[in-house]
Amino acid sequence: MKQPIKKTTQLRNLIYSKDLEFIMEAHNGLSAKIVEEAGFKGIWGSGLSISASLGVRDNNEASWTQVLEVLEFMSDSTTIPILLDGDTGYGNFNNMRRLVMKLEQRDIAGVCIEDKLFPKTNSFISGETQPLADIDEFCGKIKAAKDTQTDPDFVVVARVEAFIAGWGLKEALRRAEAYRNAGADAILIHSKKSNPSEIEAFMKEWGNRHPVIIVPTKYYSTPTDKFREMGISLVIWANHTLRGSITAMQKVCRQIAKDESLINVEDKIVSVAEVFRLQGADELQAAEKKYLPTAGKAVNAVILAASQGSLGEITKDIPKTLVKIGGKSILESQIETFNQVGIKEITVVRGFAKEKISLPNINTVDNDEYQDTTELYSLFLALKEIKENTIVSYGDLVFKSYILNDLLNDPNDITIVVDADFEENENYHDYVITDQPYSKRSYLFDTKLEKIDPDLPKEAINGEFIGIFKTNAKGGQILRDTIAKLAATPNFRQLRMKDLFNEILKTHPITVKFIKGSWLDINSIVDLQKAGDFNCLTPRLSVRR
Repeated sequence: MKQPIKKTTQLRNLIYSKDLEFIMEAHNGLSAKIVEEAGFKGIWGSGLSISASLGVRDNNEASWTQVLEVLEFMSDSTTIPILLDGDTGYGNFNNMRRLVMKLEQRDIAGVCIEDKLFPKTNSFISGETQPLADIDEFCGKIKAAKDTQTDPDFVVVARVEAFIAGWGLKEALRRAEAYRNAGADAILIHSKKSNPSEIEAFMKEWGNRHPVIIVPTKYYSTPTDKFREMGISLVIWANHTLRGSITAMQKVCRQIAKDESLINVEDKIVSVAEVFRLQGADELQAAEKKYLPTAGKAVNAVILAASQGSLGEITKDIPKTLVKIGGKSILESQIETFNQVGIKEITVVRGFAKEKISLPNINTVDNDEYQDTTELYSLFLALKEIKENTIVSYGDLVFKSYILNDLLNDPNDITIVVDADFEENENYHDYVITDQPYSKRSYLFDTKLEKIDPDLPKEAINGEFIGIFKTNAKGGQILRDTIAKLAATPNFRQLRMKDLFNEILKTHPITVKFIKGSWLDINSIVDLQKAGDFNCLTPRLSVRR
């Protein structure tokens, strides 16, 4: 794979290009990204703009470490080089050495320093009264910077302020030549005239002996081809993203203040979606799906709650899932547990007294044939809800949230939850045989299901399927295909979940996630009594069925 060109090399190539090149000002990570997307090959890290964006003056009121912090965000958000407007180097030669070291650590491609005194004042504010640095002292800074850099392509630009200070062409040439001999990679010649006469005079005398950079903020009306004729190497558009953003912010703020409404601005500004795009929200969502168990994943739940249940008078008029335990129905407790692990998209398959299942923030699917069908048929009706990552649960369960967390961290296609601490009784239960029995080290390896059935020999049983399982995208497709196959059989309406799993096992493995207790299904008044105590227990305590 072709390696990307280093940012330092990119900047050096721009400065030494045979063509006139351009870089654009940016002052934070967002503006830097916008500059790159606009097609510019490089960024000017403007001291004026960074200071203004921080709400302070361009007089080194923002410390050099604060500027570095801004630059780090700019560098991280872009792939093109940044040339820092490094003012006077933030001190003497020693400060200059440390600055270069820190810039290289942040992948900043170069620094431009100006021959004025620290703390600096912007060149367009009383420039004639600003003293210039001693030439030898400034050459020492350049040499210190070049001796400090570890990347040979790191660029040091010397900015000549002689025209700004009113010292004329002769002094500008004398300083530029001294800085070239000291090791500067390019000369930035600055002027505040409204025409390029000073720049043109300098270029005629300079004779293309070294790359020259200009900042035509004041002589902006000069045709760009004029710069080409002069032999300029690089043009810096020095503060225009900042000034453009101020214009836009002032206009929008005044409009909102006047209207006390957003109605007249909403269609004139970028959407929030565009902000998210510039921030790289899509990349984060993709990373969340890869690295996080729940957050960022498309995770949903399906609760199979169509049956009436057989709790006598308690379930005479309501389905078992609405039986209250500790002031909450079983269904409310399940939804709360799913919400605790970040699962908010929940579908409930209703049946008996379906109109009474009307909780907020749930989707519903109706099994109107609940009396003559099983939990598998209910799942069949909700097949479109088996999505990228889906947890399916029976509607008469209460369980601890760590069970869901374990499932969400499981990478396998289909995983069922099995209680190794089971008890046999007269009710219907799906017992399982696995390829290895439960042990305290079961979490270290994948256990596979071999068979699931209510009539297994007791000595062969390794645990009991509790009524919760998970599928990922591939497992969901396997599940849908298998149910579609079973749905074509004459007795499909009476098939159970065990039949689905045993059919899947013919072509694809099913993983077993072992637990010991921490759940209950509600099949009797005794179970209801146990459930009342269950809600007070911590996840680490085992509750037997």
